[in-house]
Amino acid sequence: MATTRRASAKPNASKEELLAYYRDMLLIRRFEEKAGQLYGMGLIGGFCHLYIGQEAVVVGLEAATKEGDQRVTSYRDHGHMLACGMDPKGVMAELTGREGGYSRGKGGSMHMFSSEKKFYGGHGIVGAQVPIGAGLAFANWYRGNDNVSFAYFGDGAANQGQVYETFNIASLWKLPCVFVIENNQYAMGTSMKRASSTPALFTRGEAFGIPGEAVDGMDVLAVKAAAEKAIGHCRAGEGPYILEMNTYRYRGHSMSDPAKYRTREEVQKMREERDPIDHVRDMLVAGELATEDELKAVDRDIKAVVNEAAQFAQDSPEPAEAELWTDVYA
Repeated sequence: MATTRRASAKPNASKEELLAYYRDMLLIRRFEEKAGQLYGMGLIGGFCHLYIGQEAVVVGLEAATKEGDQRVTSYRDHGHMLACGMDPKGVMAELTGREGGYSRGKGGSMHMFSSEKKFYGGHGIVGAQVPIGAGLAFANWYRGNDNVSFAYFGDGAANQGQVYETFNIASLWKLPCVFVIENNQYAMGTSMKRASSTPALFTRGEAFGIPGEAVDGMDVLAVKAAAEKAIGHCRAGEGPYILEMNTYRYRGHSMSDPAKYRTREEVQKMREERDPIDHVRDMLVAGELATEDELKAVDRDIKAVVNEAAQFAQDSPEPAEAELWTDVYA
């Protein structure tokens, strides 16, 4: 079947930058594919929400950050962990509930953290992470540094009341927070067009005086450019900024979702015409910045990293019973 792909104009990025984006996105893709396999084998319990298709969003945003910036997100969080530099071994071990995981096997897919990488979850309640993102921004403002927090949430969470309470206080106090709406077009099984009275979610901040824009979330360079603008706005003390990343998830809402609310043809069309990894691959090859063989070698390296992470997870022991009494407040 013939495919129609985006034309690859001369990229506004170096060979090294494009290869880094390609590698980072491919790591997320291959990691999530492996996580899906382990879930099917019964090695991952509970919920598991995959990030396949949305890789350009978090990779493009992380490319614009600096040391000290923070991020908090929802339950579709593995991509964010890997993009901010968390170890694939620790992430996979946590998914499988093992002692070698970031939360020592007690958090699972939705509840792992890394204070070292300034990653504050992973949150299972829809929209609950958005006020936390503003809280991180308040801490930055209070301390007088120029760090920025990123609060990621989806198109479904954009309809939650706590989001607008957060918008209000963040605007009132000019908090340095970038609100990132990952609009993957479906809130669980409901099309965004059926659930939102406003088709442009970034305009939801207008009532609070928060500027924003819509971004092609399938183009890592477009994401990075928008992120730099938003971050500059926040670091300058101008308050929060909203970025609506128009993206698409190829898999169901979670591993238990058969995704019967959309056609296979719709998903296939996105894969063939809008895939974020293929887009960078095309730029590298068309610009003679890398050969197909070189990119295949990158894929082999990534698969080795992911397989090593999966083996580490399976070799890591389950938490001792004594872990039931650690990290408990009362």
